[in-house]
Amino acid sequence: MQLLVPAIEQIDAYAEALRRGWSPDNIRREEAAREELAMIDEDPAEFVALLDDRAARGGPITLPDGSEVARLPGYRRWMWDDGFCGSIGFRWQPGTEALPPHCLGHIGYAVVPWRQGRGYATRALALLLPEARKEGLGYVELTADLDNLPSQKVITANRGILVRQFCKGPVYGDTEALLFRIDL
Repeated sequence: MQLLVPAIEQIDAYAEALRRGWSPDNIRREEAAREELAMIDEDPAEFVALLDDRAARGGPITLPDGSEVARLPGYRRWMWDDGFCGSIGFRWQPGTEALPPHCLGHIGYAVVPWRQGRGYATRALALLLPEARKEGLGYVELTADLDNLPSQKVITANRGILVRQFCKGPVYGDTEALLFRIDL
């Protein structure tokens, strides 16, 4: 498995995963998938370009409650193993490890259901951590829902240490989650 910089040559495989019900956004699942398919239909090259947005030029982010917040610099990579397997994203605030309160972590990932259980997320996170270090961070934070044992295993397999249990807040439905930290 390798991480690919998103490219127009693989956009059809990515769009097919979205059409099959997968979403790179584990909070705004179906809505985010529909939005991405519309963007791909409108301008596939621009969609791919915005997945590597280190200057945060992509416009605001819509939160689950419908509010909008400023985009952070970040990028996505596609998990690829003889086809599209999933996506992993990294975001940060320049000059600090801290994230705004609405941001649940530096890294998020999602594997397509038909390829889950094969270690893709664990490998993708391992491959992404050296890239995060290059942005000057000393650590990254990731969150996992209390009942998401596979995600918790991905994080701990990559040296993640549980920091605390916390409430995500009203924007995310006041649900409980776990906060992990990985030192870089």
